[in-house]
Amino acid sequence: MQPCQAAQVSRFPSPSLSLACFLALAPVLAVFQFRGIAPLGTVALLAMAAGGLAAGRGPKLPLAAWLALALCGWGLLSALWAVDPGRSALEGARIGALALLGGLAATALGGPQETPRPVLRWLTLGLVAGTLLMFADQTSFHTLRALVRGLRHWDLTLGYGLKPAASVVAVLLPLAVFVQPGARRKIALTLMAVVAIFSMPAQAAKIGVLAGMAGYVAFALLGTRVLRLAVPLVVALVLLLPLGLGALLATGPDVNWMQGSAAHRVLIWDFAIQRMLEHPLLGWGMEAARAIPGGELQVSAEQLARFHLEPQAAWFAEVRAQRLPLHTHNFIIQIWLELGAVGAALTAALLAVLLRAADHPGRFGAFCAAFAVANLSYGAWQGWWVALLVLLALTAQAVVTQAVAVRPAR
Repeated sequence: MQPCQAAQVSRFPSPSLSLACFLALAPVLAVFQFRGIAPLGTVALLAMAAGGLAAGRGPKLPLAAWLALALCGWGLLSALWAVDPGRSALEGARIGALALLGGLAATALGGPQETPRPVLRWLTLGLVAGTLLMFADQTSFHTLRALVRGLRHWDLTLGYGLKPAASVVAVLLPLAVFVQPGARRKIALTLMAVVAIFSMPAQAAKIGVLAGMAGYVAFALLGTRVLRLAVPLVVALVLLLPLGLGALLATGPDVNWMQGSAAHRVLIWDFAIQRMLEHPLLGWGMEAARAIPGGELQVSAEQLARFHLEPQAAWFAEVRAQRLPLHTHNFIIQIWLELGAVGAALTAALLAVLLRAADHPGRFGAFCAAFAVANLSYGAWQGWWVALLVLLALTAQAVVTQAVAVRPAR
């Protein structure tokens, strides 16, 4: 390295150090204010990208970043026919910027001078700290979060505000388990996270953590053979799920056995798929789910009767359940609804590239956890969630490649 280059590098923190700081803070921040992950992640990505560019690495983006940029570009273009053009243009540009920063950060992490120890250490410590705080807040009737917010009395939002924190733990857990040096530490960390998540009313996170651990074990036992099934399965789900699910829902299945929030998701999916079929090729425009005509209306008695939900009518009335509240709670359906078949094809290609790179138990488990959560909760373009997924992909890159370099020295 030339002296001038060394001077440039010294002005910026190591990309690995920036990633380590995010991993140390994100699980804790998610407990108290999960939306803070968006600015925290953006700062981390900016620092990583700047460090890489200063070191002369870039802007050679990986294929996944190009596909993500293509998806966001299509979303930006959808402003031409969107039901809410301004929002579509804004979201396309915003998510595209995160994708670009993620690609530059991925290039920066590939530098030979990177030191892996901060990432490996702070991934585990941050996850443990976040898990313990999450469990303490849940079991103390949210005393910690009420104290931070200055609340003297219990508030309804406190009962559900920990769900994003549980999702953060669920998607990071497989990577943290992968870097543990022994079976006892792997088991202890897994049990700690599972107990904390299952003490909460966070159904998506519960499914996510189980999916992540199942994926971890499957890859540990079967190796890359799992990918031969997983890649075409995920592609098929992205391309065919709305059609298959729509055909099933058209029969009016009895979903009264489901919890109210889960049954509501079924009604949301049914409404969204019907609207999707009106614009199947181009969609309604990026982030148009919150502006779909009729989505703001409350679920009708006819809809409840169609799915045999009359016994839960009081609950739906009490929560004023809408046909489509803000987003679809399923990213595949949201992609189809907003970006149509073109967006679905780009998404399928992006996920196939990411999944092919999931060539270790930690990576594959993290993909399974994130895929499960994304199909059950959160909007596809929520800032904190997108930032988390971008940093998750970078963590998967850093943990697997760097753990191999670190372990022989132990």
